[in-house]
Amino acid sequence: MHACSPTMAAIMRQKSVENFKPDPYIATVLNCFVWTFYGLPFVHPDSTLVVTINGAGAAIELFYVLIFVIFSSWGKRRKIFVALVVEVVFMAILIFVTLYFLHTTDDRTTVVGIIAVVFNIVMYAAPLTVMKMVISTKSVKYMPLALAIGNAANGAVWVVYACLRFDPYVLIPNGLGTLSGILQLTLYAIFYKTTNWDGDDDENRNDNNGNGNGNGSNNNRRGRGEVQLVDVA
Repeated sequence: MHACSPTMAAIMRQKSVENFKPDPYIATVLNCFVWTFYGLPFVHPDSTLVVTINGAGAAIELFYVLIFVIFSSWGKRRKIFVALVVEVVFMAILIFVTLYFLHTTDDRTTVVGIIAVVFNIVMYAAPLTVMKMVISTKSVKYMPLALAIGNAANGAVWVVYACLRFDPYVLIPNGLGTLSGILQLTLYAIFYKTTNWDGDDDENRNDNNGNGNGNGSNNNRRGRGEVQLVDVA
């Protein structure tokens, strides 16, 4: 779940998503759905915190996805709609199978927990699409620093929570999420000086824009950022 997001504010101000990718937000929507279901009393008792955080996270991520829908081209909108439909269908199947074929909370916790772990990992892996663009363009313009910090910090906090609760379903994906955040921070440090903050970064451009980008006025420019507070467990 993202706090007040400069990235979304920039998209609405410019009325364009530019090269920002919706992948992390779409992945987080499904992740929050699955974890909310996992935390319900008839699946995993005593998980009120998980339900509360992920329910709120799902609502906020859906709002961000809506912003992408409004300010994207029709081709990108179609892909987002297809992804959301697939997520809804998947959740309907998961709920049906869980309620009608798994009759104890232990069985439900195990099955839904494993599925939740998988999608938690998918959520943390979603920024890989952005990291690929960072490497190819040698620019971190569309990989906000605060998002990377949020991923690393969020994963670390849930790792501590999982250790206190002895919950491997929470520990495994968030441990990997912490590593993902650290990798993003590493890429940010490597390619910060080659980023042209004011120019148009073409996703297919592979040339190094290092002429002057790392000195003078460029050092006074700030990239866009967004804080991810809940990718949860």
